Amino acid sequence: MFSRRNLLTSSLSLLGLGFLYSAKAETTALQDTLPSLENGYTKNKRSGHVPVTTLNGTTLPYKMINGVKEFHLIAEEIEHEFAPGSKAKCWGYNGSTPGPTIEAVEGDRVRILVTNKLPEHTTIHWHGILLPSGMDGVGGLNQPHIKPGETFEYEFTLKQHGTHMYHPHADEMVQLGVGMMGMFIIHPKGGEQVPIDRDYCFMLHNWALHPGTYRPDPSIMVDFDLWTMNSKVFPAIDPIVARTGERVRIRIANLSMWNHPMHLHGHQYWVTGSDGGRWPQSAWRPEVTEIVAVGQTRDIEFIAIPGDWAFHCHMSHHTMNAMGHGIANPLGVNQSGIADKVKSLLPGYVPMGESGMAEHSEHLAMAVKAAKGEMGDMKDDKHAVMHHGAGFDGPRNTLPMMTGEGPFGPIEMGGMFTVVKIRDGKIKQKDKGWYNNPPGTVAKRIKHI
Repeated sequence: MFSRRNLLTSSLSLLGLGFLYSAKAETTALQDTLPSLENGYTKNKRSGHVPVTTLNGTTLPYKMINGVKEFHLIAEEIEHEFAPGSKAKCWGYNGSTPGPTIEAVEGDRVRILVTNKLPEHTTIHWHGILLPSGMDGVGGLNQPHIKPGETFEYEFTLKQHGTHMYHPHADEMVQLGVGMMGMFIIHPKGGEQVPIDRDYCFMLHNWALHPGTYRPDPSIMVDFDLWTMNSKVFPAIDPIVARTGERVRIRIANLSMWNHPMHLHGHQYWVTGSDGGRWPQSAWRPEVTEIVAVGQTRDIEFIAIPGDWAFHCHMSHHTMNAMGHGIANPLGVNQSGIADKVKSLLPGYVPMGESGMAEHSEHLAMAVKAAKGEMGDMKDDKHAVMHHGAGFDGPRNTLPMMTGEGPFGPIEMGGMFTVVKIRDGKIKQKDKGWYNNPPGTVAKRIKHI
């Protein structure tokens, strides 16, 4: 007998089957892009691991003492350069911020000596690492504070793998705000099930280095001036390099005060891991932008496609340097009538912004030419000085807001921005050459209004 109940049941069954078929098709499509598996392992599984490359940084050396890997971190004040033209007194480890990357293998017994050369006490918290409570590094809760001049010893066995961090848990607002952090990479004991050809890591952070100053302001909560990858801003951030067809992993950690949607051009990558380790392949998901929240780490992997590809935070203010906050909006405002009056009060004032901020790059180019004495007759041209900033100098120790010169003109970026350089042949880590685009593959002008 056919009833409404049977009809409803049949419809729901068909709907369920359709949903399951759709989900299965999507999963199959994703799995088709992954390496083939046999009994849960790739057929070309290899032992060992690829050492991590820390952009603009180093890996902390260790001594093997009676089966224990012994590392030594020194907390100290340093002079750090964010990019040529901007230096600051920061705090870090072993002469750098972030500190050197600690790299070990699941199952290792590690001993980490921490010497405090700061003017105040400190500790180190091993962010995301499973260990005894007394080794967790929260001052006053898990251990006494490490006073100036003291050396403490942390020792534990690594029971996991993944992308982790270290940072103080003492006067945290100040110590994190002026640069005390680093990465702790733990490789899986049995090697990678899906082999990696190149492995990179970097730490995201923000700084309040007010124009003309030399010490970061740790009291700022929102209006930061510099957004960094491994405490560098574009164009001083090292490129990520690879050969065509290689499998590249980028490990991203965030100890800034903002979340960062990290976007890679020209590729669809897989989000494959975190401080919880490399995930099962069934949990991998394809993305082009992944938000890395405060206190999180994320691993992304992709197969390298030739070209020069932008990789950056997609919050547009995070790809700029030394921004002014709370200024009047000049967009659409003709400033020519008041420029001379303002200059009488603020010598060196350069009006800009009426038609957008792209002219800022022109100001920068003109200033560079003026410094080199290459302006010729233009330096006496009032129009050139007013509208192009000939010889214009910004505040001391302060970077241009948008900068970088590419093969086709100004790149107009800063902050959390770098370039992924992929070539068919060999490429060096510091390679500064530009991609040779095949004929007919570059956008070109076909009409001028």
